[in-house]
Amino acid sequence: MESMKLPVFKTTPVDDIPTIVSRLRNTFYSQKTRPAEFRVKQLRKLYWAIDDHKEELVEACRRDMNKGYFEAMAGEVNWVQNDIVFQTQNLEKWMKDEKPADIALTNRLVSPRIRKDPLGVVLVIGAFNFPVNLSFGPMVGAISAGNTVLLKPSESSPNSAAVMQKIMEESLDPDCYACVQGAIPETSALLEQKWDKIFFTGSSRTARIIAQAAAKNLTPIALELGGKNPAFVTKKADARLAARRLLWAKTMNAGQLCISQNYILVDKDVAPSLVEELKVAMKEFFPDGAKKSKDFSRIINTAAFNRIKKMVDNTSGKIVIGGTMDAEELFIEPTVVLVDDPKDSLIVEESFGPLIPILPVDNLDQALQIANETHATPLGVYAFGSKEETKKILDGTRSGGASINDGIFHGIVPNLAFGGVGDSGTGAYRGKASFDCFTHQRSITTTPGWMEKLLAVRYPPFYGTDKLKQFNKMGFLTPDFDRNGDKKVGWLWWLLTLGTASASKGH
Repeated sequence: MESMKLPVFKTTPVDDIPTIVSRLRNTFYSQKTRPAEFRVKQLRKLYWAIDDHKEELVEACRRDMNKGYFEAMAGEVNWVQNDIVFQTQNLEKWMKDEKPADIALTNRLVSPRIRKDPLGVVLVIGAFNFPVNLSFGPMVGAISAGNTVLLKPSESSPNSAAVMQKIMEESLDPDCYACVQGAIPETSALLEQKWDKIFFTGSSRTARIIAQAAAKNLTPIALELGGKNPAFVTKKADARLAARRLLWAKTMNAGQLCISQNYILVDKDVAPSLVEELKVAMKEFFPDGAKKSKDFSRIINTAAFNRIKKMVDNTSGKIVIGGTMDAEELFIEPTVVLVDDPKDSLIVEESFGPLIPILPVDNLDQALQIANETHATPLGVYAFGSKEETKKILDGTRSGGASINDGIFHGIVPNLAFGGVGDSGTGAYRGKASFDCFTHQRSITTTPGWMEKLLAVRYPPFYGTDKLKQFNKMGFLTPDFDRNGDKKVGWLWWLLTLGTASASKGH
């Protein structure tokens, strides 16, 4: 595959950026992207261009981070293709005006409706770990919603970025959609422009910079970040099931996955069996070792490798599985570490790599306390245990999403809305949520001329209280509760329950 020729990554001149953005804005104002037919046609062209270049995308993912064929196809190429098909099949239905519910009878006369308008010119900043999925994915939603779009792929995955630019230039209307390549200078130049929405996937550190830049123009943002996601394995959990599923989640893309668990909080009585089951699962997944496996990715660059290595160097825990590292190959073996301190470096820092720290706890209450103190709003929570225990975990935590008796599954259901909460992000996308993410729900009313006599009540002069009484009849709601906050009941209910209440008192 080394012989396959890929397009060369070329940085976009900073001076070209204002012109590109101006072109996209002029196109948006021309209303070219408004018709459903235009949006669907563009998405269909994108689908086939991705299909034509899928081998190049797979090879680009391999060169960028040694991503295996299955992961590249299932998690990148086919994922985006599937989303395109879903968007095109449902777009016209989503675009239709909606009638709001529970509108007062008099207000229905003005035909209230919610119109689905595109936001305008959208900036999508992709991430390196799933370079195709996390770039094209939100872009597909922005196109579906009728916006013009500028895509800025991650420069850390240059081969994938270059192939994506080639695909866009071959398939999409250049007046409506553009790709800008580069690093900090180019991203800074983009953030100086006026946008109607910025969609960013990446680290919380960069997100703060983007949020500050967006605030200058009151630009709305969607932030897909990460976090120190906890997994819980209770006394009643199936240790083998938990081991296999959490190992799968943490070895995908060598752990460079924003929703995989950062650490496992396990009941101390179950901890030994969990470790043993992880050893068994490791041999099943990688019979010749992870380093020789074509299914195990490499760390994206030296800086990331050194950061992960430093976390292991600083831990006071005991490595019980793995630990092998190769700086030259950017290889870090899946590494299971038993720790005994919630303040251990492997717990309080986000690894974004194949590290699996396990912290034994006395009980579920202690586990919940540690999880909430470590990170109050992670992107994902993973709960293994009985129904009662997993409900307690959901009730006792906050997170962008959660998977019960599994790792990361809520994040890989294609049409399930995906997003963070608090410092793990804001906004959601995927499936219809992608269309909604880039759409303005515009409330519209149409007042007919014949209503003028009815509406005269709103015009001054307002003498006395007669006009207010008449106006309130048009929609003022009477409370169905008393001053104590209790719900009022009708006389029929009172009669039907009077005997029961009296008997209860007598007893």
